[in-house]
Amino acid sequence: MHSDKRGREFYFLALFFAIFVLFLYGPLSAVLILSFQGPNGGLTFPLNGVSTRWFVNLFETQAVGDFGGSFRRSTALGVMVMIVTVVVALLAGLAFRRKFAGATALFYLAVASLVVPSIIVSLGIGVVFQQFGLEPTWYTSAFGAHLTWTLPFGVLIMFAVFNRFSPAYEEAARDLGASSWQTFSNVVLPMIAPSLIGVGLFGFTLSYDEFARTLMTAGTYNTLPLEIYGMTTNVTTPVLYALGTVTTVFSFLVIAGTLGLIVYINRRRLRS
Repeated sequence: MHSDKRGREFYFLALFFAIFVLFLYGPLSAVLILSFQGPNGGLTFPLNGVSTRWFVNLFETQAVGDFGGSFRRSTALGVMVMIVTVVVALLAGLAFRRKFAGATALFYLAVASLVVPSIIVSLGIGVVFQQFGLEPTWYTSAFGAHLTWTLPFGVLIMFAVFNRFSPAYEEAARDLGASSWQTFSNVVLPMIAPSLIGVGLFGFTLSYDEFARTLMTAGTYNTLPLEIYGMTTNVTTPVLYALGTVTTVFSFLVIAGTLGLIVYINRRRLRS
């Protein structure tokens, strides 16, 4: 009787998970299919032939949209945000291992931007730049806006990592004569390296597809999310779906590459 009940619960959970996956990836599959629309096809089903014309069209001169430029800007911005997020999150995690005056207030201040609507943050930064007579750009104002989104997540992740990190490893290294820097570089850093890679991936992906905090801060040149949004109002060919497919594949490749790097580091650490 109990086994039958567990079986029904298992099938119910499996069905629920299947519905969730369909809801999550169903729209992506529609974009993927329509990106292979025939040369004379439109933006809706059914397909009028099958071709890769729209992928080729991405690399041609466009009457509307700057695919290559927006992609390069989003990638560069994501890398910049990733580097700063990893460094600051690591330093914050190390600092908060010890109690100091104002630690609680500083923590709440660091994560406060998570509860502020993203569009308000974007508007506020844009207004501040204008008040100081500075032109908002993707590599200054948008860079700062993205950090208000990625840094709190990075800091929270590093807090969780160091809460589970045993100081016995550092004590053992110091007992063997290692300096503070040697203890950090040869003991602490290799052990938390997979977590740092995860923080970096998190920072990059949050920045790469951020729309709301970029809307008022990107300035003259769009990032990829803004470019895609603009294309939805004036592009009438499946090239929009081709762009969505390419960016989605790129995102999955970044995730797969990062996971592969984490697995490689863990295996190398176990061998050594």
